[in-house]
Amino acid sequence: MPPSPKTTPPAIGTLLVHVGPGEASTIRLAASVQLAQDLGARLIGLGAESVEPLLATPYAGIDTAAWLAAMSQQMEADLVAARTSFDQQAAAVEREWREARDMPAHALAVVARACDLIIVSAHPSTNYFHAADPAEVVMRSGRPVLVMPDRPKPLSGKRVVVAWKDTREARRALADALPFLHRAEEVLVMGVCNADQQGAAQTQVDDVTAYLVGRGVTARGQVSLAADAGVVGELNNAADALGADLIVAGAYGQSRLREWVFGGVTRTLLDEPSRYLLLSH
Repeated sequence: MPPSPKTTPPAIGTLLVHVGPGEASTIRLAASVQLAQDLGARLIGLGAESVEPLLATPYAGIDTAAWLAAMSQQMEADLVAARTSFDQQAAAVEREWREARDMPAHALAVVARACDLIIVSAHPSTNYFHAADPAEVVMRSGRPVLVMPDRPKPLSGKRVVVAWKDTREARRALADALPFLHRAEEVLVMGVCNADQQGAAQTQVDDVTAYLVGRGVTARGQVSLAADAGVVGELNNAADALGADLIVAGAYGQSRLREWVFGGVTRTLLDEPSRYLLLSH
């Protein structure tokens, strides 16, 4: 169903992507440029890197000052290379370049105030002085985050699965995803629960589906029965059956001893993405 004349579909005007060294950044930037073209959006490229602390002991024969100077020089070279890559790959879209000598995830969270959507790689690197930890970006940024699978095709977004759970995070994700849901040909709102929760889950899914239809989105609902450990499998099976390349979900987690501790569904979605994820916290 197309949007009613009184409904103005929400738009995504500005995207934000971290640009750094390595293949993951090249793939991420290419997908970001394609999405910016599809959405008619502006693209902010952020070069951000931090010097990794020296973990060797003072007796290891390492000249600390020389080591820090060399690492700082490499960081500056990486930022220059990132800027060059961004200017070349994003030449076809409206764009802006920014830089930060900072941890990439923190830098993205700061610059998030200037964008509608952040794009990250699911597995950019294990060195988060050079690459953005997607989990930290989701939890700190206050913006929806599009997490790319490792070998992504361009995002079509024609068919979308919305993972529904009656929480603040899921409601936030639903609102953040509206620009994509309006563009989709078919949206499946899916609740996964235990048998004793089926009636309540069906009521919730029906409410969300009616809300989306009222906003001009072509949506239907479905409730599947599975234990908590099987939720992601049910979501992926439904996405496979629908031909969806995007799953929308709330991200559940909390900070503990300077690390993020996530709910099982969020952690599995981040660790094993089989398609694009739109996550909000």
